[in-house]
Amino acid sequence: MRDWSLTPGDPLCLVLAADSRFSACDYLDDQSWELEFGGAEPAALALHTTYGLRAKAMRIFYRFCEGNKTVSDPAAFVQPPVVRRFYPNFLVVEYAPLPTIDVTAEYWVPQSNAAAGRITLVNRSNKDRTIALELCAVLSAIEGQGMAAAQIQMVNVLAGRSRGLFPILFMTGGPTHGARPQPSLLLNLELSPGATRQFSWAHAATDDAQTSFALARQAAARPWDAERVRIELTNASQTIDVSTPEPDWNAAFALSQSAAFRLLFPPNDHLPNPSIVSSRGPDSGCSFKGDGSDYPAAWSGQTPFDAYYLQEALPASPAALSLLKNFIAVQKEDGAIDGKPGFAGQRGRYLAAPLLASLAWKLYTSSGDEDFLKQAFPALQKFFWAWFSPKRDKDRDGVPQWKHILQTGFEENPLFDSWHPWSLGVDISQVHSPELEALLYNEAECLMRMAEALGKRDMLTLLREQAAKLRASIEAAWQERASLYHYRERETGSNLEGKTLATVSGSGVTAVKLNLEGQFRLQIEVRTQSPKAKRPRIRLYQWASKAADETIESGDYQWSGEGATYTTQKIYSKLAKISVRGLDDEDTAIIRTLDYAMEDHTLFMPLWAGAPDAARAQRIVERALLDESRFDRPFGVPACPSLKQPAAEIVAQAVHLMWNLFICEGLLRYGFRKEAARLFERNMSAVIQNLKMNRAFYAGYHAERGAGIGERNVLSGLAPTGLFLKILGVEILSSTRVRLTGENPFPWDVTLRFKRLTVIRGRARTEVIFANGASTTVENGVSAVVEA
Repeated sequence: MRDWSLTPGDPLCLVLAADSRFSACDYLDDQSWELEFGGAEPAALALHTTYGLRAKAMRIFYRFCEGNKTVSDPAAFVQPPVVRRFYPNFLVVEYAPLPTIDVTAEYWVPQSNAAAGRITLVNRSNKDRTIALELCAVLSAIEGQGMAAAQIQMVNVLAGRSRGLFPILFMTGGPTHGARPQPSLLLNLELSPGATRQFSWAHAATDDAQTSFALARQAAARPWDAERVRIELTNASQTIDVSTPEPDWNAAFALSQSAAFRLLFPPNDHLPNPSIVSSRGPDSGCSFKGDGSDYPAAWSGQTPFDAYYLQEALPASPAALSLLKNFIAVQKEDGAIDGKPGFAGQRGRYLAAPLLASLAWKLYTSSGDEDFLKQAFPALQKFFWAWFSPKRDKDRDGVPQWKHILQTGFEENPLFDSWHPWSLGVDISQVHSPELEALLYNEAECLMRMAEALGKRDMLTLLREQAAKLRASIEAAWQERASLYHYRERETGSNLEGKTLATVSGSGVTAVKLNLEGQFRLQIEVRTQSPKAKRPRIRLYQWASKAADETIESGDYQWSGEGATYTTQKIYSKLAKISVRGLDDEDTAIIRTLDYAMEDHTLFMPLWAGAPDAARAQRIVERALLDESRFDRPFGVPACPSLKQPAAEIVAQAVHLMWNLFICEGLLRYGFRKEAARLFERNMSAVIQNLKMNRAFYAGYHAERGAGIGERNVLSGLAPTGLFLKILGVEILSSTRVRLTGENPFPWDVTLRFKRLTVIRGRARTEVIFANGASTTVENGVSAVVEA
């Protein structure tokens, strides 16, 4: 176990929550905490929560008094706080609040509705010292009252009430109630030279004061040292310790793995294996309805993208396998798997993204678990073919389309999103997506590898045929001029830039007489001046003297930022007239061809899937990925750099680490290891910047400035330790097996530790040292599996 020395200026993420590996976390009432360094009133090193927004704030902190000097603000400490150990539910901080008085403060969240602490004071001077130690609690309540002095069963405690919760703070040592402005429990300590005193406290918040008191006393009485040892040993056995000459990187990898474990919840009646919430913090974890149905998206289920990224965030843990098993457990008879099954029985009600066989194959190549592969293969194959049912592949050409933007993993894609005024709101079901086709192509490839590994060669022919169809469709999306794949219209294959054909104001019939020089699907956008959006009836005619080719009724539209949009179901080669009914004179209807010129990060997915040949892959990397005017930015590949509107900057310039991970894996597949390292280094710069400035990971990072974007401490914003190892050319298969490939592309040596295994990846050679002391040295550039 490593002892850290992280100060307030170093990378930090100090959220604490119950760890599902040690306790039964309560999905419906989960209270997370965060250690803050000052910043509130009074300034203090405080453990903070809102009980999932059931209070404005609850802060627990120490105050030290000697003579006339009182201190709680860490900025006024003689020696500032230093974080020594951190785990998902446990934290150790050392500091000296007063001259020659050293303090070790431990914080622990043993279960969802309790938090505990232990403080050790040491007198390093050669004099007797009299120290007043106060444990303070400040509650800004909602529909209740703040913390106040109370007695329960003749024990001095602090008690409060906020929105149905009854927080109780208990302390060992027989404290009295403090008399200072903030409610506190007070201990007057006499410390002789070299003396050590230790006390513990516990806080609990349930819907009954007596229950809270009993829970707090129970938490304070638990065997602290034994619990700490168990926490440390478990974490050491499931995390990879990374040591580079860059201490910020080392901290970021450790903090990321800790944060990922914190997202795990135990199985329940709805999900038979552990699963995750995608973020967890002081403001989350309360279901006011009591059944989880009111939770936000981050707490409403797992997605295939979550599972895939979790494997890279926790490369030494079986957590991703648990999520994969959950997907298989909710599979229907027709092979369909829901895209977002949750702990409260939630369902996304759309087909899961085809990423599960890819994840399963990745897990198998690491574990070699053939029993798992045998069990999973039938379900994964059935799921793959579910994508080609008539529901998802209406024209039966063997190339399906997305049905919902939530399936894609890029919910703010401006081509399909309809909520922002700068987005286009195109019907996603009418578009060939290079992302979807690449995902399906890779699924087919992984299923073929599984079939060969299991000796099921009779299944290869159909899979090969389907893979060939998918690859042909992917290649049809190639834009030579852009050196990148683009979206295409489902029926015509058009991938041209959109063009406005007509703008109609108010109701009436407008003759337009347009020949479109090809066949196109059209989009209608209704813009209204009134707050209540209009959805007029519109008829489109290719021939003025014939019946309407298509009628758009009021219920056919999709809401957009400035009104409503509709993508035509039919293809048009000409447009003779437009009939509009139900539109005010000051409102307009805009008719345009669909715009497929917009570029985003999902268009690199064919590279990840291995679809292009080597020459085309080279062009993608050199002319698109490394083009500074497009995707090559200081902090990584942005989501949609072609979107230039200032209002769209947060979406357009957001670097999503998950999509950058896919790109890096694609680069590695084609041998661009240095380019993958370069992109990864840029991503890490953004992550570290925010861990230092904001003490948090973020859902996205600004491509030019590195600033955090979106929700804090989200799974997809964690530094992917597994990807780093891949780029480094090291895959730790177990404590006795290591796979080495390629060169070390980073400018320094890296030492990896897992259990009692040590891997020293130098610039020229790699040394693998096993638990028994045996070591093997391999020259870099040689692919090998080293075993004990």
